[in-house]
Amino acid sequence: MGAGSVGTYVGGCLAAAGVAVRFVGRARMGQALAAQGLVLTDLDGARRAVPAAALHWSADLPQALAGTAAGAAGPALVLLTVKSAGTVVAAQALGAALPAGTLVVSLQNGIGNAARAAGAAPALAWRPGLVPYNIAELGPGRLHRGTAGELAAEDDPRLRPWVPVFAAAGVPLRLVADLQPLQWGKLLLNLNNPVNALSGLPLRAQLLDAGYRRCFAALVEEALQVMAAAGIVPARVTPVPPRWLPPLLRMPTPLFRRLAARMLRIDAQARSSMADDLALGRPTEVDALSGEIVRLAAAHGGRAPRNAAMLSLLDPARPAPAPLPAQALWAAMQRG
Repeated sequence: MGAGSVGTYVGGCLAAAGVAVRFVGRARMGQALAAQGLVLTDLDGARRAVPAAALHWSADLPQALAGTAAGAAGPALVLLTVKSAGTVVAAQALGAALPAGTLVVSLQNGIGNAARAAGAAPALAWRPGLVPYNIAELGPGRLHRGTAGELAAEDDPRLRPWVPVFAAAGVPLRLVADLQPLQWGKLLLNLNNPVNALSGLPLRAQLLDAGYRRCFAALVEEALQVMAAAGIVPARVTPVPPRWLPPLLRMPTPLFRRLAARMLRIDAQARSSMADDLALGRPTEVDALSGEIVRLAAAHGGRAPRNAAMLSLLDPARPAPAPLPAQALWAAMQRG
C-alpha cells in the first residue's frame, strides 16, 4: 500500500520470487511498469525482473482487492510504504477495505507511524517495521538498492512464516521484540537525508565531502543530546556506536574513508528518497525525521535548532531550494 520506490522494490522482489503481490500506488509508477515491466538491481550485483503482465497494479485499494481471494478473506500480509504524511489517510482506507485483524507492517521512516495508523484503523493488527536501505529510481521501471541492510519488524507469530519467504526473495526480514531502539538508531542515520537532498549529490559523494559531513554530524549530535534528555537509548545500527558517529563524521576525509569503509559501501547511483522527492517537487519526509527531534526536544523543555533549520529549509510551503554548497548549508543551520 503506497508503492513508491521502496514499496515497489520490496514487493517486486517478493513477486519475482513467486509471491502473489498486489501493488497500490501512484498512477505514474503504474504506467511506467505497464510499459516497461520491473527490473530490480542492487549493489551486490543481483538482478531480478518481473514482466509487465505479471504485475498487478492499481491506484485504488478496492480495485486492487476486487476479484481476488484477498477481497473476501483479506490479504495474508499488508506492507504500508506510504510517506509518513500519508499514514492516516492510507490507514483509514485499509481499515475500511480489510477484515478486522489483518496484519499490517509499517515499513516507513520515522518513529510513530504504526501508532498513528492504529489510531486511524484500530481493527487492524499494526506492527512497526523499518527499511534500512536506499532505493533509487534509475528510470521507468528500474529500481536499484544502493546500500546494504535488512528489513526489520516487531515480532508477531504471524510474521514468522514470512521470514524464509522474504529471505528467499532477497529482502531478508529480521524480527525483534522491541523495534523502537532500532527505529531511533535508524533515525540518526536518516538525519543525513535532508543534507543529501539539499546537497544535490549522490550519497557517497556527499558523505565524502567534509563540509556536508559536518552538517550531518551536527544534526546527529543534537539528536543524541535530545534523546539523552528524554531517556532514549538508540540501538547501534552501524559498525560504530551512535555516540561515536559525530566524531567519525568530523574526521578528515582520508581518515574517514578508511575508518568508515563499511558505511561507505554505497554505489555511485545511490541517493536518498528525500532527494528524489525534492527533485520531483513532492513534499519530503523531513517532518518525520528532523521534526521528530524538534518535537521530542520541546516535550522535554528543550530546543533542537539545527534540526529545526532543516524543517525550515525543506518547508513544503516554500519553493523547492536549489542545491546548497556545504558552507551555505552550514550557515543556514546556524540560523536555525
